[in-house]
Amino acid sequence: MSRVTRGLPSWPYRNTVLALATGSFFATMVARLVLSPNVPAITADLGVSKSEVGLALTGMWALYALFQFPSGVLGERYGERRVILAALGLTGAGSALVAVAPGFGAFALFALCLGGGAGLYFSAGTALLTRQFEKTGHALGFHTAGGPLAGLLGPLAAAYVGTRYGWRAATLLGAAVAVPLFVAAVLALRETPPVRPETPVRERFDPGVVVHYLSKPRTAFTTVVAVVTVFVWQSFASFFPTFLVEYHGYATGDASAAFAAVFALSAVCLPVLGTLSDRVGRDAVLVTCLVAAGTGFAALLAGTGLPALLAGVGGLGVGLSWMGTVQSRLMDTLAVDERGTGFGLVRTVYMLVSSLGSVVTGTAAEAAGWPVAVGLLVGLVAVTAVALVGNRALGLGL
Repeated sequence: MSRVTRGLPSWPYRNTVLALATGSFFATMVARLVLSPNVPAITADLGVSKSEVGLALTGMWALYALFQFPSGVLGERYGERRVILAALGLTGAGSALVAVAPGFGAFALFALCLGGGAGLYFSAGTALLTRQFEKTGHALGFHTAGGPLAGLLGPLAAAYVGTRYGWRAATLLGAAVAVPLFVAAVLALRETPPVRPETPVRERFDPGVVVHYLSKPRTAFTTVVAVVTVFVWQSFASFFPTFLVEYHGYATGDASAAFAAVFALSAVCLPVLGTLSDRVGRDAVLVTCLVAAGTGFAALLAGTGLPALLAGVGGLGVGLSWMGTVQSRLMDTLAVDERGTGFGLVRTVYMLVSSLGSVVTGTAAEAAGWPVAVGLLVGLVAVTAVALVGNRALGLGL
């Protein structure tokens, strides 16, 4: 028995951290995404309009973005493990409370709690991974893949459960995922020593801290790249099925299947591209992704039929897998003891700014048509690719 045991490959603790981190990101995404497919049922049950539910969900996503910064600050002050546990616990509790909300006021309040609780996770989880892995592209690529997996599986599961058992049961799927992961994290995650145990939290919210990080040329440049990539992703996530239905005439089911196929391909490509960025460089992978995404959008604008759809889905599935590499590039610009607060701050900035993607793209499509709206996205990725290539060619060091 001892010989067999000695012959088994060991399981490094850092892989446990990576698995739990990816699962935690998946859980915090699922808890929010399960609400969208059941908006009609929610409006009917609570006796409110779609715009009122939309306002509540917008507040949930806004608080999610705003809590990225506190996540990093609290992780540096108290240790990432405590913040991750708090995020998972609050996500599970928020999801359960939304499911039992007796009226719209309680629904909106609990949705805000859910957004804030889920928002506490990502910056602390990312900082913890950078402590465990020297090759951050590999780790953050796997970690970020939890998002597309949630985008693929969460709405499908919520639609099925909501149809059979109602929106409240579907909402509980968030708690059903978050609570087991909370228990697993309690049992498996080791205590993490805080990076800044003596620094008062209040000092980290000083405006000077914001200026300190965003005045670094490499960090500022990477923040702009992040704004563009998330803006484009947000636009895609909001309107891709609608674009296929209105511009190409696809049935809603076929458009949804193509949408899911992009998420599935992205979930596979994210860890692969993240690992590749450790070997060949962040910018080479980012430029490849930007070109692939631009090609995918252009194919869907210029082409018709199945060939255009396959080219579009393939290009977007690969291209929109840029986020793990973007985050690794950002971490490369920060010192080890800055990665919690610095990453949280920059993530809050780029998420809030890029959240305009839905509004801008929707307005452009309504006012000028889909060629203009999608053409804008092609232009953004093209300019960003040129900026990255120019930075390398001219030796700007950004």
